Amino acid sequence: MARPNGLARAALRFKPASFAGTFIALAMAALIVSACGILLETGVRASVPPERYAAAPVVAAADQQAHFISGSGDGRHDSPHPVPDRARLDNSLVAKAGSVPGARTAVADLTFPVQGAKGAVTAHNWGSTSFTGERLSSGSAPTSGQVVLNEGRVGDRVSFTTPDGPRTFTVSGLTRAQEPTAWFADSEAVRISGHPGKVDAIAVLPKKGVSDSELKAQVAQALGGKAKVYAGQDRGAAEDGSLASAQEVLTGIGGSFGGVATMVAVFTAAGTVALSVGQRAREFALLRAIGATPRQIRRTIATEALTLAPLAGAVGCLPGIGLAAWWFGQLQAKGAVPEAVQLSVSWIPLVSATGAVILTSLLAGYTAARRASRIKPGQALGEAGVERLRPGWIRTPLGIGALVGGFFFSRLAASESGEDAANAALGVVMLFMLAVALLGPFVARACAALFGLLLRGAGASGQLAAANSRTNARRMASAITPIVLAMAFASTLVFMHTSEDRAAGRQQSAGITADHIVRADGGLPADALTRTDATSAVGVLKTSVLVPAGSGGDRWLQSASAQGISGTAKALAQVQDLDVREGTLALGRNEVALDATLAQSAKVGVGDRLELRLPDGTKATPTVTAIYGRGLGLSQVTLAQELVAPHVTSSFATELWTKGGTAEALAPFGGQVLDRDAYTGAESTDRALNAWANTTMAAVLGGFAALAAGNTLVMTVLDRRRELGMLRLIGSTRRQVLHMVGWEALLVACAGIALGSAIALATLVPMMNGLTGENPYIPPLLYGSFAASAIGLGLLATQLPARAALRTAL
Repeated sequence: MARPNGLARAALRFKPASFAGTFIALAMAALIVSACGILLETGVRASVPPERYAAAPVVAAADQQAHFISGSGDGRHDSPHPVPDRARLDNSLVAKAGSVPGARTAVADLTFPVQGAKGAVTAHNWGSTSFTGERLSSGSAPTSGQVVLNEGRVGDRVSFTTPDGPRTFTVSGLTRAQEPTAWFADSEAVRISGHPGKVDAIAVLPKKGVSDSELKAQVAQALGGKAKVYAGQDRGAAEDGSLASAQEVLTGIGGSFGGVATMVAVFTAAGTVALSVGQRAREFALLRAIGATPRQIRRTIATEALTLAPLAGAVGCLPGIGLAAWWFGQLQAKGAVPEAVQLSVSWIPLVSATGAVILTSLLAGYTAARRASRIKPGQALGEAGVERLRPGWIRTPLGIGALVGGFFFSRLAASESGEDAANAALGVVMLFMLAVALLGPFVARACAALFGLLLRGAGASGQLAAANSRTNARRMASAITPIVLAMAFASTLVFMHTSEDRAAGRQQSAGITADHIVRADGGLPADALTRTDATSAVGVLKTSVLVPAGSGGDRWLQSASAQGISGTAKALAQVQDLDVREGTLALGRNEVALDATLAQSAKVGVGDRLELRLPDGTKATPTVTAIYGRGLGLSQVTLAQELVAPHVTSSFATELWTKGGTAEALAPFGGQVLDRDAYTGAESTDRALNAWANTTMAAVLGGFAALAAGNTLVMTVLDRRRELGMLRLIGSTRRQVLHMVGWEALLVACAGIALGSAIALATLVPMMNGLTGENPYIPPLLYGSFAASAIGLGLLATQLPARAALRTAL
């Protein structure tokens, strides 16, 4: 008899079609794993080259992460979260950095907006020109009460509205900068920037002969833990504060979603491998009957796996790189990742993906052939012809455990609110999916029995399809599982967005009572409130804050939309109906109003102190004065602008909400003048990134599962050539056989749709009730398209190979 390696090579050479489905499944798994791995690696290694700090060898900046410490003792842990704006340093640290032995000088860096006669102007401190390279074309450096501009004449008097109020300055000099820019004396820039006593960063210039690493170590020691010190390429992180958020996005997609996607891909590929090996049970039984030992059977399967899986992994990694590059490019185009960040493609994710499919192929093949290789040859031949009904001693207990866990998390999610409910609901979909995969034969028999009742009226073909499905439950389960995956994940991700979007739209429609809203991204004039002819008006500064979530020792920070209000609470009530449910809306210096869902998540009520982080990470503990119901459509946190303004880069209000007056009177303020309907539409576009992200993840994961389902269905039909030929020999017509296969496909698709929909619903109901306080919204046409796609896929993936099999069966 040929050696085991020879058996494997012969099987691959003379029966390549039987391995095609396995190859496709492993390649698709490698595609998903490699793409997510590349995004994860990019997030970990992401950096931006320094531009503004290119001539500053060492830069000190504040930590752009807000840290939340929870628990105690051994359970004490830190939960960092990127700050929504920019964290800044105390100005006193400039002198400390400049006093180290290797420093020639240390220079503060400030960037902030001011408003001039022609609109917004970017302002800096003049000292920063020592490392940015700006030079005077005429005049002299500014002192107190003076400014350097890129246009005008030396000696002119110019007025600016600064974050500290309106000021008039004398032009002391001019530069050749291309964009509208103003430079102030260092001490004056610190005073008028809106962040008194704070600087964006500190640039440290070395003495001659001092290396960058030496200077960095000295500055780090001098500043202690009060700043992060950067050198080399790392200086870009100090310059671009959005890098931390971009890393969170990339690691979230590559890590969190990638972990789920990898598990699904590997599990699906393992099912396909197991199906392929199971279909060859008769072949292995014959080998046993002519003298092959169990060890030789196992070696044959291992050789097949080690021959096929590496090639499939390599083939899958190539489109995986393309998928990662497309995904990364879309994130950059939508502003979630800075343009300067480069996609990182190394051998690590590619080798990991290939290794994952090799290991999956080996384990799945061994598991599927374990019994056939161990039992007596005669018994193996008998079991190869009839499906074994006895449950597995490993899969069944694990499946029951996953099912119980799914119900437990479902009840837990229903009893929680906010992020706690959402996090618990994610466990529901994973555990129920695991239960379906592990208990597949039992689920398939139940579905066959239930749907088989409906097929009694479909004639002989329908009754035969029901009988086949009941008898071959394992084969049916291998086809149902990928469809359940596709429906469950696609429905959860897509309908989560449609539910949030509908709830937000309804809240906006009911909550916006203003007649006109002025939107100016560059900031509104400081005196806009006093100049308007409206009966009621408030200025709104849109930003985000960080609010604690979770319970017990497991707490973290979550981002929440916030609005800083300039004006009175009475005026705010005239332009926004927040649906106050508890307390009284107030806009005091140390007061805050919260959305009800957010308040539940943060475990606070009226009269409690809320330990939040302002946009730059500064801790604040305002008193909760009111809890309202329309935070998703308006803002989750409402507080006074004077509390927020010192902690954002631009302290100017970005919106003006008015009641009464005319749109013509608001036009001189600049920006867009919108009515309530137009504003609602504009606000909906702000959620486009989240919608796109959910849709893309649903397409990637759902598309993979759908292809896997189609691949599995094709494999099962092609393996039934003898069965289909036998039906023709005993008198069945070609049409009857095709109808039987079609009814089987319809049964599989409907079972997968029903189970996937049930899992998605069990996930969405507690999740949406926790996040929005409403039941999920499932657009009928969109859901119908999902179901129709699953049915169409099932019919297409069975009818075409069945027709081909019938042509060669006789």
